[in-house]
Amino acid sequence: MQAKNFADYKAEHFEWSVADRIGRITLNRPQRKNPLTFDSYAELRDLFQGLRHAQDVRAIVITGAGGNFCSGGDVHAIIGPLVKMPMPQLLAFTHMTGSLVKAMRNCPQPIIAAVDGVCAGAGAILALVADFRYATPEAKTAFLFCRVGLAGCDMGACCLLPRLIGEGRAAELLYTGRSFSAAEGERWGFFNEVLPQKELLRHVLELARRIATGPTFAHAMTKTMLNQERSMTLEQAVEAEAQAQAICMASEDFKRAYQAFVNREKPQFIGG
Repeated sequence: MQAKNFADYKAEHFEWSVADRIGRITLNRPQRKNPLTFDSYAELRDLFQGLRHAQDVRAIVITGAGGNFCSGGDVHAIIGPLVKMPMPQLLAFTHMTGSLVKAMRNCPQPIIAAVDGVCAGAGAILALVADFRYATPEAKTAFLFCRVGLAGCDMGACCLLPRLIGEGRAAELLYTGRSFSAAEGERWGFFNEVLPQKELLRHVLELARRIATGPTFAHAMTKTMLNQERSMTLEQAVEAEAQAQAICMASEDFKRAYQAFVNREKPQFIGG
């Protein structure tokens, strides 16, 4: 598929902007702590699927408006209708939410979550699926599915969370639905760092800029291998990485980096 520009994309159910090759998603229903709806789930899925073909976006930041990240699925707009749906519709919904997770993992751009305040349910999943997570001390994160009568195995949580923080901690969170503090999350490795509220977005955007000026193709390969090697043996992973790195060695950015080193210059990565 032909590469596309996303700077002019007009989101209907959240805010979207592109600057300095950074795509920024802001969940923007602050009066309800930025819950997701059927429509916002679908639009996020479609956007992340489309970003696989973006030529003007090299990193993605996702955050929430009004001092909160995301409170999960909207109780009235989602949970209310779900209790009245027959099984085929319920399965269509859970497949759709899962397809958002797959789209986030399969888009080549690294995703950074900037978490403030409430980060619960599907909102916690959005943070979990991101490649980096930064938080304020006010962040409260909860995989609260059991508190609404559901299993903790939602949108890949039972696959991704134990790998990030360990099986024992993941089991506690998924069985109890309790919230954990930013300090706990940082200690466990869920959050990369906890930052003052006034510094969070500045720090995250600076990291996104560093990524956006790096070797785009190589970053996409790193993300691909992080995903694929979850199910590989060490022998398989070493062989896959040998092939992946050889492919990167044929890229123009690799040649540009070498020439810059020879000329004692800073490499300018333009992709390819």
